[in-house]
Amino acid sequence: MIVFRRYSKDDHEAVCDFLIALNQIDKTHINWNWARFEWMMEHREFDKDSMNAIGLWTEKDAVVGAAIYDMYFGEAFAGVLPGYEDLYPEVLAYAYEALKDDSGLGISVCDDNEAKKEILKKAGFAEADETETIMTLDLNEDLPVVLPKGFRINELDPAEEPMEFQWLLWQGFDHGDDKNIFLKEEQVIPQIRPHFRKDLSLTAVDETGKKTAYVCVWYHENTNYAYVEPVCTVPGFRGRGLSRALLFEALNRAREMGASKAYVISDEIFYEKLGFKKTAHFTFYWKE
Repeated sequence: MIVFRRYSKDDHEAVCDFLIALNQIDKTHINWNWARFEWMMEHREFDKDSMNAIGLWTEKDAVVGAAIYDMYFGEAFAGVLPGYEDLYPEVLAYAYEALKDDSGLGISVCDDNEAKKEILKKAGFAEADETETIMTLDLNEDLPVVLPKGFRINELDPAEEPMEFQWLLWQGFDHGDDKNIFLKEEQVIPQIRPHFRKDLSLTAVDETGKKTAYVCVWYHENTNYAYVEPVCTVPGFRGRGLSRALLFEALNRAREMGASKAYVISDEIFYEKLGFKKTAHFTFYWKE
């Protein structure tokens, strides 16, 4: 018997298990994987006050379907496990009613998933211009880690060093270098994620001790892939190969753990230069 319930903080592990199972065979949902969910849930822009709106469909306490908003209402993921395809229209209908904003709701769908696109169209969703791309790198051999002279690689834990972590990302994502503004606008809190691995969370440090770049790679022992999120470099240190070195080091470590490939949601030429290839394209479908 399938039972519907709203998400609570105790459901985190069950949702991760659902997303792992969803992507074990069918990679048309790889843009929504357990690591993206776990990263998002502690992101500074994520609307934590609305988490109870996330819908879960369970059978024998295992999640078989889910409707999850993406950071905030207006964009969402709706999916079901293989064998539960008849449940998808119900999940989609809930997502629209519970997770839309004043403009409606957008759902990202792999261009290869014809069945899901047809259901969306029948439900009144129309193809939009917004898209996203998955890029993949096969981890067949060690990647070359080349750091500029005077830099070293350190691990960085956002739970142990929240100030250092958030200040680095603030600069790396172009919010400026005025720390007073950062302290005024940013709430500095430890970010605790159950499956976070400190040894895959790396920063480049110069001779003065300044953290100049950051890369985080996610890996779960129940998968065969690594997920890249986020990557950034402080503006004054760009163009020196710091992010490349950090990413290759993290991916080498993930490969030793069991990852045979890496995914990133991006279409930036930066990743193409590193050997990533565009492997899946997703288009948003919108309903007002």
